[in-house]
Amino acid sequence: MRSSPASIAMSQGLIAAAIAYILWGLMPLFLKQLAQVNPVEVIAHRSWWALVFMAGLLCWWRRLAWLRPALANRRTLAVFAASATLLAMNWGLYVWAVGAGRIVDASLGYFINPLVNVLLGVLVLHERPRPRQWVAVGIAAAGVLWLIVGAGEWPWIALVLAATFGLYGLLRKTAPLGAAEGLALETLLQAPLALGLIV
Repeated sequence: MRSSPASIAMSQGLIAAAIAYILWGLMPLFLKQLAQVNPVEVIAHRSWWALVFMAGLLCWWRRLAWLRPALANRRTLAVFAASATLLAMNWGLYVWAVGAGRIVDASLGYFINPLVNVLLGVLVLHERPRPRQWVAVGIAAAGVLWLIVGAGEWPWIALVLAATFGLYGLLRKTAPLGAAEGLALETLLQAPLALGLIV
């Protein structure tokens, strides 16, 4: 029996998500080796080389027709300037936290992030989770509260990471460009500052 295109796409999406989460989980091992490097420099390199990679990829795919209209649209530029700023803040704090030995705090931020996403979905996008989904949210919230109480201090790193990434996700969800094009535009907007910091 042949699989439908939708089920194939779902399987590919699940595999891609699993790989992304594994790589994200291993990222602190890499960043810890860069602890002596200024986090701003790490973020500048990340931004610049992401632009180079995305430019090459979009050229390979021949998907550049979106660029001129996007650069001419003030609303599009404003949305992606805001998302680029949130992304830089999020990554800057994450790199600093790992280098400073606050990996648990950073991890807690991304554990809290789905709760922020749900909150933003309900408040901004007017989504209505089903009762079972509210139960899952309640269990996750109780787990987060338990971790915060156990830590014995206000988890400002985790809260800032969760807030910036949640707002970033909200902007990208409502943005007029796809994932690859959006990342390319974000890194293009960051490029002058990133290249200046590298130089």
